[in-house]
Formats: sequence, structure tokens, C-alpha cells
Amino acid sequence: MLTRRLAVLASALAASVPALAQQRKPAPPARPPAARPRAKDVVPTGSPADTPLGPVDTAAKWAVAIDFATGATLLDKAADEEMPPSSMTKLMTIYLVYERLKQGQMRLEDELTVSERAWRMGGSKMFVQVGSQVKVEDLIRGLIVQSGNDACIVFAEAIAGSEEQFAEKMNAKARQLGLKHSNFRNATGWPDPEQRMSVRDIALLARHIIQDFPEYYHYDSEKSFRYNGIDQGNRNPMVQKGTADGLKTGHTEAGGYGLAASAIRNGRRIVLVLNGMASMRERAEEGERLMDWAFANFEDVTLFTAGDTIERAPVWLGVAKDVPLVAGKELTVTLPRNWRDNAQVKLSYESPVKAPVMKGDVLGKLTLGGKGVPAMNVQLLAGADVPRLGLPGRAMVMLLRMTGGGG
Repeated sequence: MLTRRLAVLASALAASVPALAQQRKPAPPARPPAARPRAKDVVPTGSPADTPLGPVDTAAKWAVAIDFATGATLLDKAADEEMPPSSMTKLMTIYLVYERLKQGQMRLEDELTVSERAWRMGGSKMFVQVGSQVKVEDLIRGLIVQSGNDACIVFAEAIAGSEEQFAEKMNAKARQLGLKHSNFRNATGWPDPEQRMSVRDIALLARHIIQDFPEYYHYDSEKSFRYNGIDQGNRNPMVQKGTADGLKTGHTEAGGYGLAASAIRNGRRIVLVLNGMASMRERAEEGERLMDWAFANFEDVTLFTAGDTIERAPVWLGVAKDVPLVAGKELTVTLPRNWRDNAQVKLSYESPVKAPVMKGDVLGKLTLGGKGVPAMNVQLLAGADVPRLGLPGRAMVMLLRMTGGGG
């Protein structure tokens, strides 16, 4: 018997398939690895992004939206293409700073020395003075709020001795975090043909920052910072408007205008990364529009929690006639709001289950899929021990079966 939660789920589905013994199909042959995608092959501006709901137009050349809790991709336009990340590179720089703080190797009140190289660094600046001592907390705000290239150089030299060695640490951390389409040559995002990231990598990095360093993420939502007598506002238009609580913007001639933003509404967080737009205004408008779209069209659904009884499977030659099949873990998924019209659920396991059964044994799986619904499998575990009947009991069951008496 299905639990109440799954019964409600099943009644809402267009069709569900009863539990049946199924033979495993051989796995398809592995595909050869694809060639590394590059920015020059990107789809043109104005072409649609792929979503579970169908194509959605966007002016961004590169775009991705992911659900923070489940990691589900809600929107994808050339999300794995390598591109110039501009100042969104600074997310990796600040990740390494936060990591050092969390490990106790640096403190917010520590003061770092400004080298001539840092002082002379061009582009956006927090305007540190050569030879001065600057508090780590001020440098963090200078990096995040003011997008200070000079602050990045101060951090890189303090942590690794030089920006070149710091870039090596950035690449090592990228590999550790599973960023597959990133390569760092500097700490700032200063134009370099070998400096590249994908919008998916930026989104994954942003998710790690929020998840790994919640005690420091509040700096991202600060709207302005004053240093050296100069007030500068946060360059993220969504932060300024209060529709996001981070993370970073960027701009180069090669990459266009970019934005990494995260927002939380009604307890649900989404991370959005766009790049390749034509203007600051377009960047702001696309960020607002696509963030609103993601929240409006998807929801997080907890189908069941760990330990919920999903089905009771008959047991052959056991001291109990059946065993509960339970979820091995909580299953929360991000689904389109009309998912009930399209989802399909299927339970599969060998029936009857042969005794003895040990609690925790993997007995089958639940498969979820359908149009707009991400395909996934969840293991079904035995929720209780079912010892095997003793010899007299087994003999009785066999006798009843041979004489048509059940069993």
C-alpha cells in the first residue's frame, strides 16, 4: 500500500505503473568525450535558452539559472561554453579569502600591505595607497562592493606571494570544486586570452560561496562602501534594487556585460548567471526578468522523506508476509509548477522478495520522469528485518502452494 504522501502524488499523475519485476537493460555504450567548447562557437545573441518548459528568449549570449537547494538547472544557454568571465573572476578570489578566514589563517582585523603593483593596478579600484596597511575586512568590501582590482592584488600577494602563484591556487581550487570549464591567469578578471570560465562554473562557485561561508556572505548585500574618502556603490543592479543579495558583475569588451546574482524568496534561493549583454541597462533588465521567471515557474517539492514507507513488497518464505519498502533519503526536487500534469512515477522490484531480508537491503528503485520533470532514480530499501521461516514453516508453505492453498 502506498503511503498517504505517495498516494497523493500518484493520484495527481497522469499515469503510474504498478510495481513489476523488471529485467535490467544493458547500459548504452559510453560516448566519446566531447571537444572542449569555446566562446567562439556560442549561439548568437537573441537566440533562446533551453528550459524544462521550452525555449525562453534572452539577450544574454551565455546564461544559466539553478535552484540552490537541489542544483537543478532551470535555464541553460551555452552554459558550458568557455568565455571571458571579467570581474566575475573575483568570486574565486574571494572564495580563497573566505577559506583562509574560516581556517584561522587570516583574521578580519589583520592588516595587509599594499604593494606598488597593487597600487598601480588599473580598472576598477578601491583606491588603496602604496605602502599603506589595509584591514582585511576593508579589502573584502573593496573587492565585493567596489570590485577593486587593487584589493584583489593585495589579497593575492598576501596569500600566495604573487598573483601568478595565486592563480595556481585558483586553478587547484577550481578542480577541487568540480569547475570543468575554468582556467585562471589572474585574480581580477583582467583581460587575458587564457582566462576563462563558463556561466555554469560561475553559478556553481557562487553556490559554494553561499553554502560554505554563510558567515561572510552578508558582505555581498552591502549597497555601498566608503574608503579613502571615496564613496562607491555596489555595481550589482539587483543588489542596489534589493531584488538580490549578491554576488558580482563584470564587463570586458570581449565578454560584454555580465551578472552573477542570487536571491531568496519564500525560503527558496535561485542563482542566476548571465554574460555577453550589450549594456548595463540590458544586464539589469535581463537579470530582473529571468530571476522573476525562475521563481514564478518552478517550485521545490518534497516527494517523501527518508524512512517513508512507499510500498509493501510480498516476501517469499519469510516470517512476515511482506516488508516495507522505504526511501533511502529525502527526495526534494525542483519541478515546473504544472508538474502534476506531466510527471510519471514507477516502482520496480523483484516480487516476491526472497527471505531472509535485512533492514537496509536495496530491493528496488523508484523512477521519476516525464515532460519537464528531471529523470531520477531513488533506491528502495528494506524498512525492516524479515528472517527466513524455519524448516517446518517452509515445508508448510511449500505444501500449501503445491495443493493450491496459498503461500
